[in-house]
Amino acid sequence: MTDVTLEKPRSPWADIWAQFKTHKGALAGLIVFVLLLAFVFIGPIVWTKDPTYIPSNAAEMIKGRNKSMSFVSPMGTDQLSRDILARMMKGGQVSILVGLVAMGVSISLGTLVGVLAGYFKRLDGPLMRLTDLFLALPLLPLLLVMMLLFRDPLAAAFGPEGGTFLLVVGAIGVTSWMQAARVVRGEVLALKEREFVLAARSIGTPSRRMIIRHILPNVISPIMVAATLGIASAIITESALSFLGLGFPPDFPTWGRLLADGAEYIQQYPGRVVWPGVAISLTVLSVNYIGDGLRDAFDPRIRGR
Repeated sequence: MTDVTLEKPRSPWADIWAQFKTHKGALAGLIVFVLLLAFVFIGPIVWTKDPTYIPSNAAEMIKGRNKSMSFVSPMGTDQLSRDILARMMKGGQVSILVGLVAMGVSISLGTLVGVLAGYFKRLDGPLMRLTDLFLALPLLPLLLVMMLLFRDPLAAAFGPEGGTFLLVVGAIGVTSWMQAARVVRGEVLALKEREFVLAARSIGTPSRRMIIRHILPNVISPIMVAATLGIASAIITESALSFLGLGFPPDFPTWGRLLADGAEYIQQYPGRVVWPGVAISLTVLSVNYIGDGLRDAFDPRIRGR
């Protein structure tokens, strides 16, 4: 009698990772994004210069400003003798955190609205009309109005940096949930008619448990894809607000603020614009490729090939 060795079945996450690895662009994007995270969060441990340090001596400040790349300052210095490498690291922390937190707010709102609209027929009309209303609003002017109206009260309550962070994250999250809501609603409408949902409903499963146990686990794929794309959108929006001077305070670096500060010196010192521009572009591009890879990896029709 021959022994038959049975292979241990792989978990769904192992299948997802195996499919994700076949997407070369997504794998390259993941590597680039991890390197960017290491640069902005681990880099300051190695490069310990203060990103906001300005020499108190006027002669020393004049002597050290607008320096080109060197071993002392690998990315040079700005017009106030501040180290650009240190400011790139600090600015990257803020920009990426804004992208992650704003994405969390946006995806949470979009998922809530999409699930409620797709599962409860009586809520579908009002919630979708609310979604259409937000889609019809001019988002950039709305963001500018929100920044002008709420910046001072939040700054007084939470400090200039904390208040601005809450305002930027909240404004981006509240104005970018609509696409996720429409995608999730479509998935829920399709799932509602599946056999396992009908079977659970036939035995009296309450709506709350039905949504948590059966609906949400099956819409995680479009949610994760929308989340990765939301990070890129939030980073671009924050950079645009900072570039327009409506983001964080001038002495608080973000990549958008560094880009705005360097625009005035683009002809004399083009590196001042190139470094933050490349960082924003690489972050957005890598996150978009990761989203493409996740979309393919979570699709069972593609994963089974």
